Amino acid sequence: MTNTKIIAMYLPQFHCIPENDEFWGKGFTDWVTVKKARPLFKGHHQPVIPLNNNYYDLSVKENVAWQAKLAREHGIYGFGIYHYWFNNEQNILTKPAEIIRDNEEIDINYFFAWDNANWKRSWSNVHGNAWSPMADNVVKDHKGQAILIPYILGRESDWEYHYKELRSYFLDKRYIKKENRPVFVILQYSAEIAEMCAYWNCLAKKDGYDGMCFIFKYNQNLNFREDDLIFNYEPICHGWTDLSISVRIRNKLHRILRGHKGLKEYDYDTIWRKILAEARNSKANIYHGAFVSYDDTPRRGYKGVLVNGSTPEKFKSYLFELMRISEVQGKDFIFLTAWNEWGEGACLEPDNILKYKYLEAILEIVSHQY
Repeated sequence: MTNTKIIAMYLPQFHCIPENDEFWGKGFTDWVTVKKARPLFKGHHQPVIPLNNNYYDLSVKENVAWQAKLAREHGIYGFGIYHYWFNNEQNILTKPAEIIRDNEEIDINYFFAWDNANWKRSWSNVHGNAWSPMADNVVKDHKGQAILIPYILGRESDWEYHYKELRSYFLDKRYIKKENRPVFVILQYSAEIAEMCAYWNCLAKKDGYDGMCFIFKYNQNLNFREDDLIFNYEPICHGWTDLSISVRIRNKLHRILRGHKGLKEYDYDTIWRKILAEARNSKANIYHGAFVSYDDTPRRGYKGVLVNGSTPEKFKSYLFELMRISEVQGKDFIFLTAWNEWGEGACLEPDNILKYKYLEAILEIVSHQY
């Protein structure tokens, strides 16, 4: 299987930035939540520790190069790097992408996945994180989520400024193109975003491309155009939508027996079977999503979500079938959650228990050994 390419979604939240220092405390990165995670019930595997205690800093070139080498050696075609552009004055967590762009010897393909939304104070589960001077200045009377950084889409002049800031990445030969169109993923779709995309298409053509290749995260509540490319973000797309009586009863029993409220639990096999069932009959414009495992309790605590029953063996079997389906359907990419979402328990990188098993599973699939 070589035509369908695995794109591992990539979190750049592992280097210090002034905004995180101000919001959450000096030196904050996602490793803080990962290290402070604790088991919430008997048998709950937390904290998850990187192999050899490799709590890396993604502002260091050698660490980004290590990630790229590890990914390529195990069959990952490229990274879908989250892009945190909130407005013309605040584009944060940029260092890993800059390192890749500025060092041609780092052998990894990539594109950006724009998380175009407000950044809210509810992001982290670390004690004390509810305090944020920037949010307090913006929201005087808040009763829950408060905005830390506002998302401002703006109009044509703002769109052009954003595009020009990305141009140097699009020019990189490793930046993923589809039919001479730079791929750019957008997580939140709207009529205004559609306008911006049309404007960017014009700008890209002026730069010699055949336009832009936009891919939007699927949302059942939105009306996409027939020719829009869409991807399923997993396990959210086929996981959290399960409102069956059995799931509600199980979660309620778990909350009663474990003496807490809020934690939602789902079954790995059930979600994957739904992914595969829908994939077999999906439309041509929908890219399939996959996931390694999931447990966001390091970030959310008892308000989190846990998917039970994941193993490298199951992952290999399910991903193999999804790759086969995608190949038959002629689809370019599978969007895999995730390369390094340690705070959400969705991680291909090696940990101190499973080591390289998830990566080895991918290598076996793409090298025809499975």
